[in-house]
Amino acid sequence: MAMGKYSRVDGRKSSNYCSTISMVAFVALCLVGVWMFMSSSVVPGQSSNVPVSQGSATSQGKQSMVENSKGFEDSSGDLQEGSSKDGESTENSNTDNQSDLEDDSKVTETQTETDSNQAGEENQGEKSQKDPKTTSQTFEDGDGKKEDENSGEAGSNSDSGEKENRSGEKSESDEGEKTTTDEGSSENKNDSETDGGSGEKSASDEGEKSTDEGENKDGGETVGNSGESNEGSQGKDKAVEVFPAGAQSELLNETNTQNAAWSTQAAESQKEKNSQSPSDVKKDGQAWKVCNTTAGPDYIPCLDNWKAIRKLSSTKHYEHRERHCPDEAPTCLVPVPEGYKQSIKWPKSRDKIWYYNVPHTKLAEIKGHQNWVKVSGEYLTFPGGGTQFKHGALHYIDFIQDSLLDIAWGKRTRVILDVGCGVASFGGYLFERDVLAMSFAPKDEHEAQVQFALERGIPATLAVMGTKRLPFPGYVFDVVHCARCRVPWHIEGGKLLLELNRVLRPGGYFVWSATPVYQKLEEDVGIWKEMTKLTKAMCWELVVIKKDKLNGVGAAIYRKPTSNECYNQRTKNEPPLCKESDDPNAAWNVPLEACMHKVPEDESLRGSNWPEQWPKRLESPPYWLKSQVGVYGKPGQEDFAADYKHWKNVVSQSYLNGMGINWSSVRNVMDMRAVYGGFAAALKDLQVWVMNVVPIDSPDTLPIIYERGLFGMYHDWCQSFNTYPRTYDVLHADHLLSVVKKRCNLVGLVAEVDRILRPGGKLIVRDNVETITEVESLAKSMNWDIRMIYSKEGEGLLCVQKTMWRPKEAELITSAIM
Repeated sequence: MAMGKYSRVDGRKSSNYCSTISMVAFVALCLVGVWMFMSSSVVPGQSSNVPVSQGSATSQGKQSMVENSKGFEDSSGDLQEGSSKDGESTENSNTDNQSDLEDDSKVTETQTETDSNQAGEENQGEKSQKDPKTTSQTFEDGDGKKEDENSGEAGSNSDSGEKENRSGEKSESDEGEKTTTDEGSSENKNDSETDGGSGEKSASDEGEKSTDEGENKDGGETVGNSGESNEGSQGKDKAVEVFPAGAQSELLNETNTQNAAWSTQAAESQKEKNSQSPSDVKKDGQAWKVCNTTAGPDYIPCLDNWKAIRKLSSTKHYEHRERHCPDEAPTCLVPVPEGYKQSIKWPKSRDKIWYYNVPHTKLAEIKGHQNWVKVSGEYLTFPGGGTQFKHGALHYIDFIQDSLLDIAWGKRTRVILDVGCGVASFGGYLFERDVLAMSFAPKDEHEAQVQFALERGIPATLAVMGTKRLPFPGYVFDVVHCARCRVPWHIEGGKLLLELNRVLRPGGYFVWSATPVYQKLEEDVGIWKEMTKLTKAMCWELVVIKKDKLNGVGAAIYRKPTSNECYNQRTKNEPPLCKESDDPNAAWNVPLEACMHKVPEDESLRGSNWPEQWPKRLESPPYWLKSQVGVYGKPGQEDFAADYKHWKNVVSQSYLNGMGINWSSVRNVMDMRAVYGGFAAALKDLQVWVMNVVPIDSPDTLPIIYERGLFGMYHDWCQSFNTYPRTYDVLHADHLLSVVKKRCNLVGLVAEVDRILRPGGKLIVRDNVETITEVESLAKSMNWDIRMIYSKEGEGLLCVQKTMWRPKEAELITSAIM
């Protein structure tokens, strides 16, 4: 009994003691918990498990790019995310700590959204970057069918930041992945949206994705939705070789002239101009504004500089249509026309375009009766006619071939120059004969004619026969064509016709279809007499004059000599021969002179022999490269072959299958820094054409590009390009931007890229990691979509896509106000 009493009293005493201890411990734990909760709420960035906010995405992305050094495998058709070794270990750590993330998920998401909104307000000042209503832009194709950007078809009209699943749910693996990549940026999207936009993914799906990423240990960094397109799914079991291995990798490192055998267009042209008589970046690229100009959506900085045009002493020689670039490249964004739609795909675009994409009717009113262009509801239609071929361009093309069989469209004749092209129907239908036409006309001479051509998917550029040489090398065009091009060839010593003589290949033809050829009016007869006198003095042979009965027109076809025999036998030196020091390839801002260059006769010189017939000439190294050292230091022909092999490898294994680009929607392509034209040659089997641009401070390889049956022009990328806004689908910049930014404003060049690209268009950049990071940041600031980013051993690859986003604030460009 005693024991029982003691036991009972002892037990009550022990229970009170334990209760007291428990209460103290519980209060202490609560205080610790409150402190931890408050610390996590106030400073979420201190947790290693918190996703990266936009403010740190750029620096962290750069660090990640530098750390990654090996290729990746495209085993699933999608480009992998978070594939570095560091990323893998971090992802495992995040899985272990998932419960902490779940506890703080609301706080984390709120902080991330706040950061994104702040960045969005800096860019546009109006929308939350988490707005699910603006995650994609839907366009309609030429048949009125809607296409979602997420299918890889068109540009996103997205102001959105980092995307959530549309159901508002996030899987655990999503949270884990976000810490291994720089997806805090506003452009990166969840794969749930990529795979159809249903907004939901099961845990097993995410687990499979994580497994794939874990296996891809040696991959370089990739982010974005580059597996979106149908092409991406075709490469499931392929290794996507973004950077070629072995000997080919050296081609990526050539960024400036290292071989004294290769001069640059800048050096050539400056030397020629002398014999005849860069700005700092002031913006960080984050606060964009819309350009406020008289031209509005059609603004071309170097052709709409009214401040300079008003100061011209004369416009007699079309000086007001020549380039007059502002002192500093504009850093504003050109507005998009109201009602703009995704351009109609080729080949339907040859026959019709959306009216609101090029809302001009003047040309239809003036030239509609000649079947140039007509207004038809919401379309502008192109019957395929022209001033000289009312009954269609194909009949006219065949008429020229029948007049002179040696023309041989698509065999002997591959690259031609079409002067005063109108809406470029002639060049558009020459594609059916395997012929490339470089068509040009001045801006506004006929309202928007070149813009019509480019919107149709036909090559064209803005240029004028004025006071300066055309931006092409000498001896490159197989045929030069002029159909009522309204150029007074015979005046001022034939200066303008002599410019055509400079660019025409020895043995090439000049096709002149104009009223002096077939009409007997007094003015026409007078012009014909003057042209006959001039062409004889130039040693051009009049091969044939032929009448087209159907169209009621005629054409005269002249042939340029292949030797200097005729020049040496002339009794008068009129027109005079150019000085021996006058370089026929010097073309950038070089004044015209009324003189003729001698024809190359040495078998080792370019121009002494006709190129091989198409398509063999595309892959054959030019004969005259035997005596030269190539740009990359090898013998010329070996260098040429290595470059072609390199680009075939890159295009087939990476560009066609690894970037999410739907190439069936691509028509107009520009290589912003072409060397031998290998990139364009590698695309030869696609329904695209490529404008090969050789920068004036790069080795002057443009003649090689023409020799292989391609075309292009010289340009200075510190200035705007002679094209209308929204005219190209893909721009390709291989080791260009790192060179350009050394002497001019990178922000201005990125704004120019935005001006040239159509909404939905892609920019592919290959450059050093530092430059890739800068361009990525600028692209994000314009709310572009980051499709893919990759790095290996200091070299980077970036693919970004322009959206429909435009800033709300405007910037008045005083030089562009009439």
